[in-house]
Amino acid sequence: MSVIDASRMQEIEARYPEILHRSFHQRFGALLIFIGVILYGIYAVWFFDLPRVIAEAHWERVGIYLSEWISYDVQPEFRISADKISVKYPRYSPLGDDPHPDWVTNNPDGSLTVSVSSTSRTVTITKTQAILTAHGVTVPIDITGDSPKVLGSEPVPSWVTVYDDNILANMGFAGDVSISTDRVKIRKRFLGWANFIFDTQSPFFDKPASEVIGLIVAGPRLKANESNLSLAFDNFWNNTAWQHGDVITKLFQTIVMAFLGTLLGSLAAFPLAFMAARNITPNRVLNQILKRFFDFLRSVDMLIWALFLTRAFGPGPLAGSGAIFLTETGTLGKLYSEGLENIDNKPREGVKSTGSSTVLVHRYGIMPQIVPVIVSQTLYQWESNVRGATIIGAVGAGGIGLKLWEAMRTNANWENVAYMVLLILIVVFLFDMASNALRRRLMGTHTG
Repeated sequence: MSVIDASRMQEIEARYPEILHRSFHQRFGALLIFIGVILYGIYAVWFFDLPRVIAEAHWERVGIYLSEWISYDVQPEFRISADKISVKYPRYSPLGDDPHPDWVTNNPDGSLTVSVSSTSRTVTITKTQAILTAHGVTVPIDITGDSPKVLGSEPVPSWVTVYDDNILANMGFAGDVSISTDRVKIRKRFLGWANFIFDTQSPFFDKPASEVIGLIVAGPRLKANESNLSLAFDNFWNNTAWQHGDVITKLFQTIVMAFLGTLLGSLAAFPLAFMAARNITPNRVLNQILKRFFDFLRSVDMLIWALFLTRAFGPGPLAGSGAIFLTETGTLGKLYSEGLENIDNKPREGVKSTGSSTVLVHRYGIMPQIVPVIVSQTLYQWESNVRGATIIGAVGAGGIGLKLWEAMRTNANWENVAYMVLLILIVVFLFDMASNALRRRLMGTHTG
């Protein structure tokens, strides 16, 4: 075994000081960062009181809301009197003005049977009882007294809840049944979006697709002064349940707001960025004033600008475009000026040495270097502002955001919310693809 003497050890230490003579931060920095992250995580759990929030959260509402995004319900009410059982459907029922659904059956003895979910979950209504059948169990309920009562000696199943003057039966996703004295109300749920193409007032309502196509292509005119194709488009565009025309118009408003705000912001930021860049304009006072101006514009959130402008100009897309313009002037001004400060000065000095004017120096010495940054950042901000314009619309700045907020406030039109969210996702996806394609084309890059 060889032994290293003291002089050899000193030589090795001098040659590799970064290994043998590391500072405290080099030796324990990673460990300290790890401990700091753990401590911060513990603090965050305590600060937000996460255990209590998680325990008290209404997780069941997630499933309810998601189910309402992809389904609709019909809520008939069965009123029981001494001589008959009458059915009342809500106003503007998705079944139309004169519904006769096949899931409501009139029995020979005068009773009615409602299939809440196929034949396994039904409600049979007589003049004295409501008989629930679900999960292989039958529960008769007396509805003749002051309050409904469960009959029989069997224990009440878990899917039936008894209140003072009401009994509620949970039939799962299929719906539920509410029973009170002389009245049975049923909520039956269906997958899909009801009347998405034509509403109940359209002459095409409830017709199969083949019949509608036949009427449009070669059928007799349903209106003497209008073709069936024009009538079908008008009925779709002015669908009172889904309001396709208004939704699509508001969506285009959102797109125009994002484009106009980004365009004006980039046009304003471009010349200001040259004055803010230290290496282009050697005036430190002007540099600092403009940079602080950019910080001010972008530090005030787009939503706050939208609130200010809606108070000044009233609700509408003008306020939304103005909010995006102010925010983008600050954001793009900062990005452009930082890009200018990081250019290579050699091409600029080379053009200047030929005696060219300042405009030509900027054109041939600076612009070829800064154009890729400007194009990339502007296209990204444009794409991002399509999403941002949706948010600011909720405060009255126009566009589909306000329409989306109105649908959410009712807490009953979640399928309309899903429709608008899907449209927004499609638009953002298309703009992302267009932005990437433009960026590759303008910057001369290609993907495999």
